[in-house]
Amino acid sequence: MTKVFIAGVGMTHFGNHQDRTLKDLVREAVTGALTDAGILLEDIQGAYFGTACQGIMENQHMIPGQVALGAMGLRGIPVVNVENACATGSTALHMAINHIKSGTADIVLAVGADKICSSDKAKSFSVFDAGWDVEHPATNIADLLDGYFDQKDISGDGRKRSVFMDIYYGMAKHHMDKYGTSARQLAVVAAKNHFHSTMNPKSQFQKNMTVEDVLAAPKVVGPLTIPMCAPISDGAAAALVMSEKAAQRLERKCIEVLANSMRSNSKRDARNYHQHLTHLAANEAYNEAGIGPKDISVAEVHDAAAFGEIIQSECLGFAPFGEGGALAESGATTLGGSIPINTSGGLESKGHPIGATGLGQIYELVTQLRGEAGKRQVDNARFAIAENGGGIYGVEEATCCITILGKG
Repeated sequence: MTKVFIAGVGMTHFGNHQDRTLKDLVREAVTGALTDAGILLEDIQGAYFGTACQGIMENQHMIPGQVALGAMGLRGIPVVNVENACATGSTALHMAINHIKSGTADIVLAVGADKICSSDKAKSFSVFDAGWDVEHPATNIADLLDGYFDQKDISGDGRKRSVFMDIYYGMAKHHMDKYGTSARQLAVVAAKNHFHSTMNPKSQFQKNMTVEDVLAAPKVVGPLTIPMCAPISDGAAAALVMSEKAAQRLERKCIEVLANSMRSNSKRDARNYHQHLTHLAANEAYNEAGIGPKDISVAEVHDAAAFGEIIQSECLGFAPFGEGGALAESGATTLGGSIPINTSGGLESKGHPIGATGLGQIYELVTQLRGEAGKRQVDNARFAIAENGGGIYGVEEATCCITILGKG
């Protein structure tokens, strides 16, 4: 198998950047990755540009990558535009990795960016309306809730929140009823991630919160309070993917891509978690990497709501199904625990600029494996895993990407 490495990463602060253009954010992230790797713009031989919302927010459809990258002088190379809901950034990385594996290039850029913050809140929240079957919008939630609620129970004004919070509510309710997962366990996850974010200067929020603070915060839907849910965010992140030959020429310590797995959803019963697409993709990735969940030092998972971290910790094998909440309560997922999760602050606190989210996870894990994470550093980090999901189709995400990285 061809070895593939991540040689440079770059990331903007995630947050409200209404005073900046998307081109500005892309330039900062890409320049950061180039500086990190110690190479020049002209060394890049191909690029995969991920954005999920620019077409909706700015009407820049069809060629967003050529426009944003061309503005900083990156022209003449293959540029592929990528859109895959909240998994857009990790999908760009997936394609860059396979481009290197094909042997047709030695240095390929993966970049993700989105600007969603706007004075027009309805427009900002509307970006999420495309992340499901738009022909049958009512059945998206109805199938997931499977008789748990009347439609009126979740018919809150979609312009005041993402409809995906209703979806996470449905997912959480299934898990709560089957396993006894509690609202307090959701709050433990959120409080932990807000604590981690206080040590990450690139996080949108950097305010410590107790479990009681999280529980007492205003409700969004069901047991989900505002601190349990990801905010609207702007930002960009980038990674330079290289062949072994190219990586060996660099002075910078490169991180090896040990596995990269991607799946779309399957038709399953909502309670059959063993067939969850992330669980299946994670097993594929562990087999490819030749390691298991117990070998992982640190993880970044897609916690658009706090329940997301609980179910993904189970899908990745860190706890049996039904015990993800207890895992969080035990302190195992906090810095200093046996399997720190979302040391960046996660989507709930670091922020969720949809197209950049997956590559923001990679930025954090590369930083951890290099031992450069400062106060949030995981001791002796050797292997890391990222899980990034996108959209909803049936009772689970429409797509997911799993990436396992090794210190090498």
